[in-house]
Amino acid sequence: MTNSAVKKRSIGTSGIQASVVGLGTWAIGGWMWGGTDEQQSIAAIQASIDDGISLIDTAPAYGMGLSETIVGKAIKGRRDEVVLATKCGLVWHTTKGNYFFDQDDKPVHRYLGAGSIAHELEQSLKRLGTDHIDHYITHWQDQTTPIADTMETLIRLKEQGKIRSIGASNVSQEDLNAYVESGAIDAIQEEYSMVRRDIEKTLLPIAKANNVSVLSYSSLALGLLSGKVGPDRIFAADDQRQGNPRFSQANRQKVAHLVRDVAPIAKVHDVSIAQLVIAWTVHQPGITFSLCGARDAAQARENAAAARLTLADDERDFIGEAVDRHLVDLDR
Repeated sequence: MTNSAVKKRSIGTSGIQASVVGLGTWAIGGWMWGGTDEQQSIAAIQASIDDGISLIDTAPAYGMGLSETIVGKAIKGRRDEVVLATKCGLVWHTTKGNYFFDQDDKPVHRYLGAGSIAHELEQSLKRLGTDHIDHYITHWQDQTTPIADTMETLIRLKEQGKIRSIGASNVSQEDLNAYVESGAIDAIQEEYSMVRRDIEKTLLPIAKANNVSVLSYSSLALGLLSGKVGPDRIFAADDQRQGNPRFSQANRQKVAHLVRDVAPIAKVHDVSIAQLVIAWTVHQPGITFSLCGARDAAQARENAAAARLTLADDERDFIGEAVDRHLVDLDR
């Protein structure tokens, strides 16, 4: 594989450096993923750190605090090796804001009021076993609280040393412009992959113009781009991909054609298709980091290796042309 060191980049203008591939821990929380195995999850987190991954992303909503609790156990004694990101704004301690969904028979609301953010942060610090969060992110946007008010709260927490940088996730162009006007936004976290490139025309130009980093999630599109989900795959009834239009047989056939075309590049670098896709993602203009989930140590190590892979310009162009050729007009 080209290069042996894990690549690092800065989170906005915060001065915080993190690995270009991060560990996303939604699946570790078990919610919508068929539960979780705590010891296996801890092993995945520790394997990521062992292999040079410093960026660990979690959220209270991932299993109603379970993901944060597991992350806290995994990083105990290794806090200085980790750039820790978590979130606020999806709450079940209050019914203020806008109702979003039910989890564990509890209503979850989008809410970013000052008192609620302060409460959430204290709960996250306790679960994670730390006195500060490196990157604190508004998980979903709350239309009942002005972004200027939310930012005022986050800036105050930053001044207190409880958070070190500020992020926002699942934003519109209008939302991002409002955050930028505050002068303190370091990064956004958005879905981005070979099959979901909308932000190239909407959010990335704003981010680039204002030194805002981009943490992309779902780089493998729930496994569609992993090279392991072929046209003949049958999904279990409780698999969230069952019935998802993106996983139609026609779409999986298109992905199979892409895999066929880019496989020689993967072979040259001695990497898997998934590693090639992750590396391609962080090579895209404007994409700073790629957050990738892992349920066990083997998956974690595979993802970490992608952070060491450097693609030549002609390889990146070839993959991009194959994406344009095969992954157009995919069902959503």
